Amino acid sequence: MSERSSLMGRMFLLLGLLLLLPAGIMLQILRVNFIEGEGYRELWNSQAIDFLPIPAQRGNIYDSNGSQLATNLTIYKVALDPQLLNDRNEQIQLISQTIARHTGRTVQHYKNSIQNAPNRSRYIVLERSVPVQVFEDLNELNIRGLILEEQFRRNYNFGTLASHLLGFMNHDMNGMAGLEQKYNDILKGEDGLQQVRKDRFNNIFAYVGAPRKLPMQGYSLFTTIDSQIQAIAEEELESGLKTHLAKKGTIIVMDPKTGAIKAMANYPTFNPNSPATIENENRRNFAVSDIIEPGSTFKLTTALAAVDQNLVSFDALFVTPDNGQVQIHGQTMRDHDPLGTLNFKQVIAQSSNIATSEIAQRIKPETYYQYARNLGFGSPTQIDLPGELEGRLQRPYEWSKVTLPWMSIGYEVQATPLQITMAYAAIANNGHLMKPFVVESIRDEYGNIIESTQPKRVRRVADEETIQKIIPIFESVVSDSGTAGWASIDGLRIAGKTGTAQKFIDGRYRAQYRASFVGFFPVENPRYVIYVLLDEPRTSIYGGFTAGSIFKEVANRVSGLGNTIPRSNLNGHIAEQDSIVAPKLNGLDTATAEMILKNQQIPYRAIGKGNIVAEQIPAAGSEFERNEILEIRLSNSTTDSIPDGFARIPDLRDTSMRQATYLLMSRGLHIVTVGSGTIYTQFPKAGELMQKGRTVTVRGRARSMNSTSSIAANS
Repeated sequence: MSERSSLMGRMFLLLGLLLLLPAGIMLQILRVNFIEGEGYRELWNSQAIDFLPIPAQRGNIYDSNGSQLATNLTIYKVALDPQLLNDRNEQIQLISQTIARHTGRTVQHYKNSIQNAPNRSRYIVLERSVPVQVFEDLNELNIRGLILEEQFRRNYNFGTLASHLLGFMNHDMNGMAGLEQKYNDILKGEDGLQQVRKDRFNNIFAYVGAPRKLPMQGYSLFTTIDSQIQAIAEEELESGLKTHLAKKGTIIVMDPKTGAIKAMANYPTFNPNSPATIENENRRNFAVSDIIEPGSTFKLTTALAAVDQNLVSFDALFVTPDNGQVQIHGQTMRDHDPLGTLNFKQVIAQSSNIATSEIAQRIKPETYYQYARNLGFGSPTQIDLPGELEGRLQRPYEWSKVTLPWMSIGYEVQATPLQITMAYAAIANNGHLMKPFVVESIRDEYGNIIESTQPKRVRRVADEETIQKIIPIFESVVSDSGTAGWASIDGLRIAGKTGTAQKFIDGRYRAQYRASFVGFFPVENPRYVIYVLLDEPRTSIYGGFTAGSIFKEVANRVSGLGNTIPRSNLNGHIAEQDSIVAPKLNGLDTATAEMILKNQQIPYRAIGKGNIVAEQIPAAGSEFERNEILEIRLSNSTTDSIPDGFARIPDLRDTSMRQATYLLMSRGLHIVTVGSGTIYTQFPKAGELMQKGRTVTVRGRARSMNSTSSIAANS
């Protein structure tokens, strides 16, 4: 009995032990499903469920006429995971043939790419960008292991056009400059999300009914940029830089009445589709991110303050030294040439530093500073572009004894090209300074306006009466007797100012210069303000000849767009000249004479052979019909050869100031003009040899007897 009881006890013990295992499993199931089930389910979801971004389409950028400047292109990348292929050789052959059929590469090229990859590689890129047809053909193969990726790339439709305004993107599709950077958050929108599942091998696959958050597409920018004007500005700037051998340059074209930027160009430029092809320095927008000493363009401040404060009379005469220089508190101030006695209008027209500084010293420092501030100097314009600098305008308590006279001619003050443009725009806009802007409206993908920019007046810089007094002064700059004769256009009234500023490098002023011209037109109803800046031109340091000639080409082409700006003669009527005055060509070399005739669009016929013009019919100064042919008779020069570095002075009598300027500049000589109209005397005399770079002084007078008497009296 005891043995049986002992055996049964052992059997029950063994049975109990056997029952513990399913009981434990059951308890574990209960624990996993009910007690800790929620936590395990969350852990499973975090490991088996993932979210993939659905990229938002970046907004487009348009010009003022609706032309698309920047948009998105869809590109397709083809890659391969060879370890997921079922029939490796056959499927590789099929994939290679499909791609090669469209790309022009050989089938073997793609096979080699796969064979040369590391053995364990699971991501072999076959093509980074293929057409959509390739993408569709490969997708139809339905091969496991073939990876097809759809990506977006920013595309700038016109290449380099407006590149500094538009900016460019990095590889993450974020704006790095220009409008792309300034409006990055608005343009890029908000990505959506797609829920997907992952298997135990970490492969991702979509499933029916998966939650999805749709992307919010980026807004588009509609700008004030006129592509036609922008293209003109860029073409003429590049051409002008190459002609005048300058290092770099900037052009700004704007509407003075609204502050809308119509064009903004810099050279060297770059292609935003491949920005890495040019150095970082040339990707900066010089128009807003460079500060310069403006030189004589800053004389606007002096003229405005003096006239507005009634500190100068238009009849007042200013006597400048015969040697063209004067000592001011121990420092020497020079004019570009001895200018003699000038009235106020001539001070600005001929850009006398000495007389300008004399006028400025009549103005209280605090008053002068306030006029400069009112014109926008020393503070940012708040344009909607990144990288703008505020410039530098010292407060009066920081001034030395020489600050005011030197500031009056554009030194000891720093400004951006945009600030200088805005100051002249305020004059063109009858004294109202506007806030500049580039983006006119922001719109959604359906074209609905989300936000629009309205022209904003910042302040009035002077009253209307003062503005109307000084505009004729700056109009005289763009004349034969002013420093910007090269900027003048027949039948188009232009007001503006030249600037030449020596560069301050490493603590001292060097023999390196910036040349500039800023002007607006037509004077009777200004539509455009154009600023041109050249850095270190080598043909001439003077803004009238270098920047002024570029301004002329831009203004001439811009004013002809749509025929919206009529050309007029002196009486204000549309210019319709049936007759013209024959230019003086006798004694000129053949190439120069032919260039003058072509520039003035005069039909001509050359008779004989030779290198100089011996005779012309009709004679110089004679009027003849526009359709009549002018004859030039050529002969060979018998004069001695001219030594290197020297030029022979031409006979300038009876020529216009503009023609004389061209003749001298083409020979490497400079000109200073006294009076206006037709030249009646010159120094040195015609025929003499002069070292290149020296100056010839000419005197002009109008055709009427009254004008002649007046000039004689002043002389």
